[in-house]
Amino acid sequence: MKIDLTRITIRDLVAGYSDDGEDGVRGYGGKLDIRPPFQREFVYKDKQRNAVVETINKGFPLNVMYWAVREDGTYEVIDGQQRTISAAQYVKGDYSLKGLAFHNLQDDERERILDYELQVYVCEGTASEKLAWFRIINIAGVKLTNQELRNAVYAGPWVTDAKRYFSRPQCPAYAVGNKYVNGSPIRQEYLETAIKWHKDEGQTIEEYMGAHQEETADDLWGHFQAVIHRVEAVFPKHRQPMKGVDWGGLYRHLKDESLDPEALEADVARLMLDDDVKQAGIYPYLLTGEEKHLNIRDFTAAMKQRAFETQKGICKSCAKEFEIADMEADHITPWSEGGKTNDENCQMLCKSCNRRKSNR
Repeated sequence: MKIDLTRITIRDLVAGYSDDGEDGVRGYGGKLDIRPPFQREFVYKDKQRNAVVETINKGFPLNVMYWAVREDGTYEVIDGQQRTISAAQYVKGDYSLKGLAFHNLQDDERERILDYELQVYVCEGTASEKLAWFRIINIAGVKLTNQELRNAVYAGPWVTDAKRYFSRPQCPAYAVGNKYVNGSPIRQEYLETAIKWHKDEGQTIEEYMGAHQEETADDLWGHFQAVIHRVEAVFPKHRQPMKGVDWGGLYRHLKDESLDPEALEADVARLMLDDDVKQAGIYPYLLTGEEKHLNIRDFTAAMKQRAFETQKGICKSCAKEFEIADMEADHITPWSEGGKTNDENCQMLCKSCNRRKSNR
């Protein structure tokens, strides 16, 4: 692989700069793809963006950038998109700094910015060589997420189409699912969630993306909508703990036509008032019947100590004496039968007896 260090002025970098949204961002006289399919959206905050321009204005060095040469002789940004866009947007008048836009500056101040030289490493080699280099340089700076890295490896029609649905600010997936999905579209977390919901059991995200690389993302988008719409039909009253539930993993249960939304709502309302249960686990519990999802509240250390002292270290099941470290707290009346996690319902059992009871 060939790597050359070159110097590019801001003047040359912003020549022909254009931001066409989904169609990409280009600069360097149209020869530089500033936001290739695998790259994230612009994520710099105002403070970070302004710091780039202040660094340029003072003549201080910016960190080096990395470009890759494409087969057609054009370039794509491997690392440095955020800094490049920050500088280009300022020069093009998209924002001001300390009340001054670029066109408000004196001639010599504008020239100083335009003449500023960036250090750019230009890489030329095979796709695998460039991707290996990409992973290495990603160790520093604002790191790409796992899904952003996957987008680089499996770039193609599917990634481009999927980003249209899942990766833009206020994208269709956000409009449909923001009350139910955690994360940020622009950091590819919506896309990652959608793939997890749609891929086959046992299939990795990488395998899924590889299998669909040259296709459209219509099936993925359709499945995502189907999951969200079914959630809304089964649980029409939205509550905050619904956000982040693995609705895709529960979809086969959600599709059960016998589900009664009114009865489920009554169960949700009852369980929401129970201090012993984890609220986000209410929905998986109601759909699967598996109590483990509720993550029933544990007895506190003080409750355990009080029960141990009351019992004088004697196991309530086998009547043998133990140290507290060899015992576990147990609900006398199980939670499923109305038992609470309080002193009155706490007993200490030796570990062996408690595990035998749990396995019944």
